[in-house]
Amino acid sequence: MKPAVVLDASALLAALFVEIGHERVTSLLGRAAISAVNYSEVLSRQIRMGASFQLATANLAGLNLRVIPWDYELAEAAADLSPLGWTHGLSLGDRACLATARKLGVTAVTADRNWGALPALGIHIEVIR
Repeated sequence: MKPAVVLDASALLAALFVEIGHERVTSLLGRAAISAVNYSEVLSRQIRMGASFQLATANLAGLNLRVIPWDYELAEAAADLSPLGWTHGLSLGDRACLATARKLGVTAVTADRNWGALPALGIHIEVIR
């Protein structure tokens, strides 16, 4: 089943840490996907904040997220977006989310407000806060 949205790490972290916009992300969880790059970011952030690897993975296991594997096609698509890194401050993780959303033809959901200023990319973007 095709997901309805692709979550950026910032959006999923907002849901995990009950930050502004968490309600919107929580409402999407049964229909959401995340790139493997962003999944790793979310795990890493939890570990940096003191969670064990086991706890971090357990926190995500019950969310029913489809993790989209990172492959050469998505790597190339994210690289194609690299000028946005220089002009709009997008990280590799940001570009991984956008490339994944573009590939699947779904909305990219983020908590990063600066995505609202991105030029037209042919990707629908929803900023949760």
